[in-house]
Amino acid sequence: MTKRELDAAGIHDPDLRRAYTWCRGLNARHGRTYFLATRMLAPAQRPAVHALYGFARRLDDIVDEPDPEATPRSLAARLSEVEGRFLTDLAAGVSDDPLLTAVIDTAATYHLEERLFRAFFTSMRMDLSVTDYATREDLDVYVHGSAEVIGLQVLPILGAVSPRAEAAPRAAALGKAFQLTNFLRDVAEDLARGRVYLPADELKEHDVDRERLSWCAEHGRADVSVRAAIKEQVAITRQIYAEARPGIAMLHPVSQPCVATAASLYGQILDRIEEANHDVFAGRATVSRRRRLAVACGALARSRWARTRHPAPAPPSAVG
Repeated sequence: MTKRELDAAGIHDPDLRRAYTWCRGLNARHGRTYFLATRMLAPAQRPAVHALYGFARRLDDIVDEPDPEATPRSLAARLSEVEGRFLTDLAAGVSDDPLLTAVIDTAATYHLEERLFRAFFTSMRMDLSVTDYATREDLDVYVHGSAEVIGLQVLPILGAVSPRAEAAPRAAALGKAFQLTNFLRDVAEDLARGRVYLPADELKEHDVDRERLSWCAEHGRADVSVRAAIKEQVAITRQIYAEARPGIAMLHPVSQPCVATAASLYGQILDRIEEANHDVFAGRATVSRRRRLAVACGALARSRWARTRHPAPAPPSAVG
């Protein structure tokens, strides 16, 4: 299957083929759900998505799964080292690192702006020093680099039938909605890492602060105030999904089933939170494997049907 994907993407250089194959293997081992989602895309689209996944995964691991002896200072230095090397290699158009080789080629093929990568590094650095977000505006700065830019990077790979200026804000909004959903699902897990990804001023309106969240985590249940605060956060996140949803129809037909499936499954995490009366400390909100398979199978059938009717979207560099 790897050969078919690389051939379809027009990747013939042996070094590039090895680099993309390495990224695909990383995705298959460590991002199984994400990897399965890529099967709904056309073979030509998959190598670039694997490369971007690998890049995000490497930086996430530096921050979230560091060496036990690492310090925030040493991790910041490590991130700066990785960023400096990447930006240098990106400017040169070549790297001796297989992951960066694939990412640089993807960036060149799909005209991905350097600023999007810089924003991602900025958010990863924030995780080393910022543990709370005073306002929605403060959180939005982090979410832009950690999630919105992912939507913007993937958009040219997915292809759009609408003008980019119309599709881009929707793609960014969907990335944001996914990230906010993760924050709500993982309140307890993030708190254990010393982080709260919910705006403090909005929590305060419900008399909720870090101390109250910690009490709930210790007792394994959310009190009335916390449930009210989470309910408000779920409503805000649903509004962002509503802003993003029209963007799915703006995508190339081949890409729509994959993105629609991801939006559906992530949205159902919010359903599970609501069904638990917004108690995010009683257990992690998840969508059942049976439900995931049912949704994915239907989407896979739609994606295969779409590929019989439409060629895969061509990279911007190949248009015209």
